[in-house]
Amino acid sequence: MTSPCSASTGRGGTRWQAYWVAVGVAALTILDLSKVNVGLPSIEKSLGADSTSLQIIVAGYALAFGLALVPSGRLGDLYSRKTMFIVGLSAFTLSSALCALAPSIEILLIARIIQGVAAGIQMPQVLGLVQQLFQGEERGRAFGIFGATIGVATAFGPTLGGLLIAIGGETDGWRLLFWMNVPLGLVALGFAIRLLPRTQAHQPGARNLDLVGIVLLGASVFSFMLPFVLTTGGPDDSAWRWLWLVGCAVAVVLFIWWERRYEASGKSPAIRFALFRISSYRNGLLLAATWFAAGPAIFLLTTLYLQQGLGFAPVFAGMVSISFALTSAVSALIGGRLVARYGRSLVVLGVVVAIVGFVLVLLAAVLPPADWSIWLMAAAMAVAGAGGGLVISPNQTLTLAEIPVTEGGTAGSMAQVGQRVGTAVGVAAASALFFATIYRESAGPATDLQFYHDAYRNGMFVALGLLVVALVIGLFDLRARARPAADAA
Repeated sequence: MTSPCSASTGRGGTRWQAYWVAVGVAALTILDLSKVNVGLPSIEKSLGADSTSLQIIVAGYALAFGLALVPSGRLGDLYSRKTMFIVGLSAFTLSSALCALAPSIEILLIARIIQGVAAGIQMPQVLGLVQQLFQGEERGRAFGIFGATIGVATAFGPTLGGLLIAIGGETDGWRLLFWMNVPLGLVALGFAIRLLPRTQAHQPGARNLDLVGIVLLGASVFSFMLPFVLTTGGPDDSAWRWLWLVGCAVAVVLFIWWERRYEASGKSPAIRFALFRISSYRNGLLLAATWFAAGPAIFLLTTLYLQQGLGFAPVFAGMVSISFALTSAVSALIGGRLVARYGRSLVVLGVVVAIVGFVLVLLAAVLPPADWSIWLMAAAMAVAGAGGGLVISPNQTLTLAEIPVTEGGTAGSMAQVGQRVGTAVGVAAASALFFATIYRESAGPATDLQFYHDAYRNGMFVALGLLVVALVIGLFDLRARARPAADAA
């Protein structure tokens, strides 16, 4: 008898081929978040970018990414994940070429925003397809491989970026960061057209798109993320930017009112609030948001510190994260196999190990002589990676475990929105404190190395605080899961 997931995609081999296409494109998307960090000094030198422009290149991509997630996830669930995936991948490939050809910082910023939107179109389809293709323990294994792949992409990004800049030169090497996406995107496009499933299950009833709800949700996300995107830590940051949070509060109230009214009329809203009553989904979203607020911020701070503070070339600054990539890949694969047995306790263990590892990274950065720091930081990153791999993929599995397959794209897109919002907030807060410390102490008697030490330490304190919040959420969820088990016993 053919299972529901194999009916539309063929058996074993075909499903896994489709899976690898989707996961490969997801890795390419996430790679773009981390590899561009290393190229910021090169972009600054080539196009004369200021700190605000550099911040938009990183956080603006995350903002556009986050805005596109929910509507594209909803469209994929309602109509066709394959079609939305192909649209997103095509736009991502074209916008990457535009980034590579950008003659000015203004054109680069526009192309980068388009690239973020394209990434936001394709990512929910990946999560929806994993939900569609696999069930039970096989889904945990699939998410384990997904987490390992994403972990490797995130951590190898700075190394790959540094290598491409070394090949292309300090002035225009950053263009290779974007050119790389073009041939890979075209190859992936061919495989996607051929291998992704053409049919999928849909919710019964009318398939309507809640445009007003999507606009209000987009306004909420935009007005919340924008002040953080505009936060650089420099003396020219305007305090008025925080007024956008008032607009966010108004948009959220209107969104909740509209969605309840829309659902009461018998139509399908952009977001079903019933999903957030599922504690595994709600807690998983919160944990992922805080984790992704801390992780990308730490990688950005580390590459900035090693390049600007210790004077290492981009390729060597990026290599520090290789150990994180390797250990996180291994532990993510292990976590995918063990999550069905150990559940949330596995994620809590991963967060604890990651905190220990990142504390060691901080100590290795500021205590030993500069020549030793880079080696000791790489060793500490291996510890952090071993913990990180036990967080991302098991948490993804637990978060979506109770979500209906027909809503996999929408539920996954909300999880991604939380991650992108977390990334924008975490990167802005940590990097702003990093640069603010440099601005403040560079005017005083401290040496260059001393104020970079202080800047890195202050930024890392923000990221470590976010990891502690993730740990508290994990412990809370662990306790919530223990109660029903105790009652049953």
